[in-house]
Amino acid sequence: MAAPGTKSRLFRCLKSILYALLFITISILTIATLRTFSLNVNVGFQLADWEKTNQIRFDISQRQREEVFKNFKEAIRIPTVSYSPTDINATALHEFSRLLRKAFPTVFSSSLVQHEVVADYSHLFTVQGSQPDLVPYMLLAHIDVVPASESDGWDAPPFSAKEIDNFIYGRGTLDDKECVMGILQALEYLLLKGYRPQRGFYIGLGHDEEVSGLNGALNIVRLLKQRNVQLSFLLDEGLLVVDGVMKGLDGPAALIGVSEKGSATVKLSVTSVPGHSSMPPRESSIGILAAAVKRLEDNPMPMLFGQGPERGTFEHLAHKFIFPIRFLASNLWLFAPIVGRLLALKPETNAFSRTTTAVTMFNAGVKVNVLPSVAEAYVNFRIHSAQSLQEVLDLVDSTVGDQRVKVEVVDGFDPLPVSSYSETSYGFQIIKKSILDVFPQLTVAPGICVANTDSRHFKDLVADIYRFIPIWAKAGDAQRIHGINERISKKNYEDIVGFYFTLIQNCDVKELPETHSGVHEF
Repeated sequence: MAAPGTKSRLFRCLKSILYALLFITISILTIATLRTFSLNVNVGFQLADWEKTNQIRFDISQRQREEVFKNFKEAIRIPTVSYSPTDINATALHEFSRLLRKAFPTVFSSSLVQHEVVADYSHLFTVQGSQPDLVPYMLLAHIDVVPASESDGWDAPPFSAKEIDNFIYGRGTLDDKECVMGILQALEYLLLKGYRPQRGFYIGLGHDEEVSGLNGALNIVRLLKQRNVQLSFLLDEGLLVVDGVMKGLDGPAALIGVSEKGSATVKLSVTSVPGHSSMPPRESSIGILAAAVKRLEDNPMPMLFGQGPERGTFEHLAHKFIFPIRFLASNLWLFAPIVGRLLALKPETNAFSRTTTAVTMFNAGVKVNVLPSVAEAYVNFRIHSAQSLQEVLDLVDSTVGDQRVKVEVVDGFDPLPVSSYSETSYGFQIIKKSILDVFPQLTVAPGICVANTDSRHFKDLVADIYRFIPIWAKAGDAQRIHGINERISKKNYEDIVGFYFTLIQNCDVKELPETHSGVHEF
């Protein structure tokens, strides 16, 4: 039996530990609460004084407005479909080139603009600036679209550009002819108003982005490399304005993609001796392969939420979330694992949390009474910024864990570098300012693209690549991209032209302003 003095000392020790734990808990909760009410990474630039430039207002006549929609509809009606790297609609691409020359005569005739056709169907515009010491930037878009068939259930033929309730329907309205036509339409009107940019820039229009951009974008890159071009920043398609899409977010938000996930396509195959189905072995090639695929689905890649750009997304939006999400988003240093697990509950948000695993093809068998000699499956991984291609492949090998299953890499690449989005990041802040000039009601945040764009080919020419289209997306609209009933409202398309009209002028700002408040979070 312990002596009374020993019991007393033990009690005092336990009491001290409990008090210490209580103190630590109260301290952590106090810090988290203060941070919840003080974190607003947007304050500094909301108060900053920007360099004044002679801005031309985006004020178009009714005749010009009708011209904007007429040009856009003509672009949608041309079926510039890419089926594969070796199967593109060359006839449609030539027709599209003729449309550009007809729709934007000032762009093609201006002494400030040099136009070049690249790889037969892509286009490169070089717009001369009045101050050559200012580092140029680039606007990127693509002409081609994915296939579409009216029999899939479209409300309007996918290449009709038909208007229904002030929406223009058609393949390419969201991906990516709204950018192609919007950029050039903005430049056309600026030139007509006598605008001459101080900072020069490039416009690149690829013709095969939907099949990896290996001819269009890559040849534009080669041409710019030969000329030793370096860019201050590049803006391509990517993330959108989300409205009612993120649960608990008070109001719409514009997400600027600062990186893209990597990608890997892996082929799994099992080979066995063929035979008659009347004398099957205990395990067939299909059964062995199916078990391996099931193991990949049952054992997803590790949760990595908070270790990539998605952390910046939630911290920039934290002050706009309702409670208790605001408390969690403001304190990812403490709650990142919890937020990550909540996001993982839904496929559309799970992509923020980890490298995703998608079984996309399964091939085996030639006849109902013949045991197949080969069974194959293809699995596509979209790689989180905190992982590498090699790390994913190592995890695939260990998860499959069966030497009878051959694992081959069809293609793949690492995640793209994360572009800067701090208060000193010229490209990010200029894009952000342009968004708020056109849509002052928005909150702007960095984000990550879960799909891939032509911009990845330009990483040797520029450190900061951004991916954003001012498309207003409500719940369900993102599924229209590459899906059924792709459409855009007429107002939204006009706003897109206005956004590029504003962005081009904002890029004449030579330096970013100093923020009025360097201390804006606890």
